[in-house]
Amino acid sequence: MIIKVDVFDALMGYEIGAQKNSTLLSQRSKVWDQASLLVCKALIPLLQLSNSPRIVNVSFLLGQLQFISNENTRKELGDVDELTEEKVDKVVEGFLEDVKENLVEIKGWPKIFYAYMISKAALNAYTRVLAKNYRDIAINSVSPGHTKTDLNGNTGVLSVEEGAKGPVMLALMPEGGPSGLYFEQTEVSTF
Repeated sequence: MIIKVDVFDALMGYEIGAQKNSTLLSQRSKVWDQASLLVCKALIPLLQLSNSPRIVNVSFLLGQLQFISNENTRKELGDVDELTEEKVDKVVEGFLEDVKENLVEIKGWPKIFYAYMISKAALNAYTRVLAKNYRDIAINSVSPGHTKTDLNGNTGVLSVEEGAKGPVMLALMPEGGPSGLYFEQTEVSTF
């Protein structure tokens, strides 16, 4: 059984002006951070009816923890053994509070595209939590690479076909394949 769901995030990180409006950013962040998780959780009962269920979350390179300058965030989201949905939510709420108080740089959050980066870091963390909680489903996240699409004005370096290789590979991998991992295109990478 293949269920394809797209949660459109519109690469809102490019809207720098929106990042300065904390109310708008908070609303968008709730969509970015929660939509994929909620869709996954809603579909899990259906996926569990499959012989070989898969969830492939499409992430982004800059969502890797190595690009997040806030040390506490790296520590909280990097501790997979202690990671929970509530801890991810707490990190996101802390980020939004720091945006509201204009403390983004002081608190060590990324300086550019910070909302998009944090949303993808949260998606990666939720991926790990879901994989830990639903061991009967292969759940991974993948960055397709900088792919030429209308979304980025076709400035990417990869064709759509090249960018699709990682997500397709994960969707079609044999039973017993990896779960709870982050892939950079078709290669396992670090969160």
